[in-house]
Amino acid sequence: MLCFISPAQDNMVKRVAIVGAGVSGLGSIKCCLEEGLEPTCFERSDNLGGLWRFTEHVEEGRASIYESVISNSCKEMSCYSDFPFPEDYPNYVPNSLFLEYLQMYADRFNLRKCIQFKTKVCSVTKRPDFTVSGQWDVVTLHEGKQESAVFDAVMVCTGFLTSPNLPLDSFPGLNDFKGQYFHSREYKLPHIFKDKRVLVIGMGNSGTDIAVEASHVAKKVFLSTTGGAWAISRVYDSGYPWDMVFVTRFQNMVRNSLPTPIVSWLLERKMNSWFNHANYGLFPEDRVQLREPVINDELPGRIITGKVLIKPSIKEVKGNSVIFNNTPEEEPIDIIIFATGYTFAFPFLDESVVKVEDGQASLYKYIFPTHLQKSTLAVIGFIKPLGSMIPTAEMQARWAVRVLKGVNTLPPPSVMIKEVNARKENMPSGFGLCYCKALQADYIRYMDELLTFINAKPNLFSMLLMDPHLALTIFFGPCSSYQFRLTGPGKWEGARNAIMTQWDRTFKATKTRIVQKPPTTFENLLKLFSFLALLIAIFLIFL
Repeated sequence: MLCFISPAQDNMVKRVAIVGAGVSGLGSIKCCLEEGLEPTCFERSDNLGGLWRFTEHVEEGRASIYESVISNSCKEMSCYSDFPFPEDYPNYVPNSLFLEYLQMYADRFNLRKCIQFKTKVCSVTKRPDFTVSGQWDVVTLHEGKQESAVFDAVMVCTGFLTSPNLPLDSFPGLNDFKGQYFHSREYKLPHIFKDKRVLVIGMGNSGTDIAVEASHVAKKVFLSTTGGAWAISRVYDSGYPWDMVFVTRFQNMVRNSLPTPIVSWLLERKMNSWFNHANYGLFPEDRVQLREPVINDELPGRIITGKVLIKPSIKEVKGNSVIFNNTPEEEPIDIIIFATGYTFAFPFLDESVVKVEDGQASLYKYIFPTHLQKSTLAVIGFIKPLGSMIPTAEMQARWAVRVLKGVNTLPPPSVMIKEVNARKENMPSGFGLCYCKALQADYIRYMDELLTFINAKPNLFSMLLMDPHLALTIFFGPCSSYQFRLTGPGKWEGARNAIMTQWDRTFKATKTRIVQKPPTTFENLLKLFSFLALLIAIFLIFL
């Protein structure tokens, strides 16, 4: 059953197929409805939520999480741009509450009526007259019955955490291993590690989480990393959420104005201010190319108490043990967890539509295939920004829907192909952080680019004259998604208030005991000097 709304102009309505009802799919449904399109979302499971819906068993074709997963981006930076998290939610949200939030979002904007659950998308293919109509044949499977329907456009919102990467051939002797081994996607609860000797291979967020969690019940835990990684805590400077301090327009401007070696040095100093990564065996081998930091509040504590042992890569696996590189001793092992990431694929799409090579696809702005005669297919959420996925995917959908509708147009294919090829070459600019890994992007620059496309980027210069308090908060404060609803299509009247009260909601979650602390004379003088310094900074930046 299709979800219809009453548009202002019937001739502008298009039927849009949306694949997946996770965070990207829900945002895409809402964007379609806002623009007067007719979305039908196909979700292969029996409920919405995608990644954030924990199940005790792995479901084919759907992202899988373990029971203890908590968001790595705080609630003020992770929400949809016109729908803040409830103020009493913790700043970093457990998966069960995150799922509740997504359900509240779906109910608030009446999105469920557009979703067909337990419906698998088998194939999405061009219609015979695609060069003229731009239409697609979408074949689905529901309760054993296969159906086909024609859609004017397709939005792919399946994410990239469904196909585990298991490089078993890279571990000599693994076939002789007598213990248990599996990918981190299969992990759910820590009881399986009780009194076991555990090896986790791969130091991303999942691998580190599993190693730390296992260390509370296991006999011994090893965490093997090839290149090391920076580790940070969710609790950042002065106890603030890390991303509300790190992801600001001011800091991003400063970083992008400095040569990459200086930025890397400053980042190294900041990362080592929590603990010296070299002393803990974590120091990254490549400190120029940005790798996503590991966000874990317990890791250094587990290392310093001997509960987690950091080891180099694996040289050889034996029947009941492993040998690490540069260490001659054999270490007895009962369980091996491969936290080795995922491969990217769209099994329902022909490679002539979207082909993934070396972890990348030829997608303009990470969204549109560059070679299609009609730009009627968009991939949402196929990107790894240094920021939250919800506002990123939502912003992608806002622009993509306007392209599908015909309000915005794409540049010629030659221009798009040139940009995509330049991105694939991974040539660093020499300034700012080096986003050279596949799918990486500068969050604020990328979001501003998409905002510019739909004429919704806030103008800080004019705002400084009309509403200086808001302008300064936007520039120096967290780059929260509410900024993306201040103006232009999809403007939200509550955006300004949400920005000005974001710290109130942050502190409400932690100030469960009110402490009266009278300001001192020193603090008052410090505030005065800080204000004067702020005025000087504004003068230098804006004038």
